[in-house]
Amino acid sequence: MLGSLTAIWISIMLLMVLIMTFAIGSVVSTLSSGSTPVKISDNSILTIELNGNIEERVVTPDIYDMINERPQPTALENILNAIKAAEDDESIIGIYLQCKGAAAGLATREAIRDALAAFKERGKWIVAYGDSYTQGDYYVASVADEIYLNPVGAVELKGLASGIPFFKGFLDKAGIEMQVIKVGTFKSAVEPYIMTGMSEANRLQTSVFLDNMWKRMADEIASSRGIKVDSLNILADSMLVMTPAENLVDLKVVDGLKYTNEMSDYLKKQSLTNAKKSIPLVSVGDYLGSGAKVPHEKSEKKKIAVYYAAGDITESEKGGIASDRVVPDIIKLAEDDDIDGLVLRVNSGGGSAFASEQIWHALEVLKSKDKPFYVSMGDYAASGGYYISCGADKIYAQPLTLTGSIGIFGMIPCVKELLNNKLGINFDFVSTNANSSGPNIMEPMTPFQRQRLQQEVDRGYELFTSRCAEGRGISQDSIKAIAEGRVWDGMTAKKIGLVDELGSLEDAIADLADENGFTKYQVISYPDAKASFWDVILEFNTQMRVNSLKKELGIWYPAYEEMKRLDRLSPVQARMETVLFE
Repeated sequence: MLGSLTAIWISIMLLMVLIMTFAIGSVVSTLSSGSTPVKISDNSILTIELNGNIEERVVTPDIYDMINERPQPTALENILNAIKAAEDDESIIGIYLQCKGAAAGLATREAIRDALAAFKERGKWIVAYGDSYTQGDYYVASVADEIYLNPVGAVELKGLASGIPFFKGFLDKAGIEMQVIKVGTFKSAVEPYIMTGMSEANRLQTSVFLDNMWKRMADEIASSRGIKVDSLNILADSMLVMTPAENLVDLKVVDGLKYTNEMSDYLKKQSLTNAKKSIPLVSVGDYLGSGAKVPHEKSEKKKIAVYYAAGDITESEKGGIASDRVVPDIIKLAEDDDIDGLVLRVNSGGGSAFASEQIWHALEVLKSKDKPFYVSMGDYAASGGYYISCGADKIYAQPLTLTGSIGIFGMIPCVKELLNNKLGINFDFVSTNANSSGPNIMEPMTPFQRQRLQQEVDRGYELFTSRCAEGRGISQDSIKAIAEGRVWDGMTAKKIGLVDELGSLEDAIADLADENGFTKYQVISYPDAKASFWDVILEFNTQMRVNSLKKELGIWYPAYEEMKRLDRLSPVQARMETVLFE
């Protein structure tokens, strides 16, 4: 009987493994090969959904989200390519923008809005619809020819605010002291661990870049909607989201009120579709999979590599910008005779100073091969993100990009109180030399150890500012005058010389080609965005673990995740704090 029960359980386990493997394999096969190409009929409408997370690129799918039919992250790269391809595609007559509450950075939204504006310039129409509009979605939608809202919906328009979580109270209760060494008055990334609110310097820099960014957004919305900026700000101050939908038409915030079925009838008229037939709507994925011609994608002659560097800069982490993966990739591009130029797409608030230096050096190797090197900045290219950008021949930023934050800090936690007083654990050391056991997290730093770490941070700051000075072709003193860890919006960064041009990734690519005489060129994206079978398996395993932890820890999971992140940080960081826009 025991043998039979064992055999049954083994069979069940094997069956579950086989089913899971088959399911994941099917997902990978679908992602790799794509579905059957969709035929694009005449008078088709490209549909862009602002829904879920919008990321630079999407490599590995979230299996749990796919099973539960939750929105998958959308690749900004795909959205922009689809809009660009549709500009000259005679089968696409317009764009239907469905606003469902996307999560995206302001520069990401600006890039989509700019691409839509370029689409309109080709004489084609854009219509936006939402049951309700978040402020970010409305900013994108405001470029549309017509904006429609559900009759019982709302529009959020309230200006910008920045929220920063502070962990000092939690750390104090846990018995953990964060020992911080930094350079730069405005280097505020350490503040959440040693303060309970913003410093005056951080409040000043945040206020300045928020005011600049909101002015940019308000000017663009007002211009598109035919509203005075002063009037728009009055609306923002009046909690517009509480305004009855019918009043929003009179205020020129939207053009009309329609239910979903009424939008369907409207789109049928726009596409000249018979009332009994379905609307020829085509999604971004289906459109790109149909063989839509993205400009320069299949051109011959010169080849421009676009390398996507998004996330935290680390030395060897699985995700983000890990120097042990990025450096070999850049060196390969440098040595590849078929690659004639590089555009580095940066979307990072920084990370390890050591890893940033390694990536900077690899890019210098590429430059030594007489290959042009441009940078395109996304939502963030700050601290370490600016470090890896500063050596470029030309730097492009969106007006709503956050950049700069040229500064260094070191941070070592001390858990002595937690271990001794909270958990009853004591450590004792026997050492051969004065600092054999330190610095370590079990004991506070001695004055000598703190002095030595300060010297290391100071050296890192000198190196960082010297790299920036060399790359920008100005004196190190001039760099230091605008450094000090201060964060700048893209518009101000151009004025003070941290970036060369305000523009998109497409602008950077086009200018690199034009300024280097590439009349025909092909754009190749790196690293490979296709997920392998093992990538999906490993990601699935990670998702299972994370979901289990979230259920187990509940409201404590964010604190756990933050402590785990701190544990992985290298001692010396070139990083800006996370800015949460509301």
